[in-house]
Amino acid sequence: MDDISKRLGISKRTLYTVVDDKETLFLEVVDYVFVAIKESERKIIEDETLDIMEKITRLIIVLPEKYRTVNFRKIYELKEKSPKVFSKIEHKLETDWEPTFELLEMAMEKGKIRRINLPVFQTMISGTIEHFLSKNTLAENGIPYHQAMEEMIDLILNGAICKS
Repeated sequence: MDDISKRLGISKRTLYTVVDDKETLFLEVVDYVFVAIKESERKIIEDETLDIMEKITRLIIVLPEKYRTVNFRKIYELKEKSPKVFSKIEHKLETDWEPTFELLEMAMEKGKIRRINLPVFQTMISGTIEHFLSKNTLAENGIPYHQAMEEMIDLILNGAICKS
């Protein structure tokens, strides 16, 4: 709270007139970030220049540009320090998959991808994201979060087999 009040140029006392406590502030930040993500998702879906597979890929790995430098590894620390905030993040990641499912259904109908079990697909993506957030694998290998997400979705949608 000291850092935030300094960056805003206000006293900590003034900051506490706006937010009750750190947890309330973190919960508001989670909402704010996910509103930005949903706006980015909407733009992807409405973008007529993208084909269906590009839309699916971008929708799954969507991350507004301003959040690309965030240290997502720190999010997992919230599990111990602020379980309510971490739970809200988990809930946001695990819900509102309908737009993605609709695009996947369209891709299956058009023969762009084979028939897949959507809950299994969702679990694979959610599980991978949780792993990326909870382990040091990416940091230890110098892999940025957004790059890992791009590689993950490429592997899921295109596989690892070379097509010669």
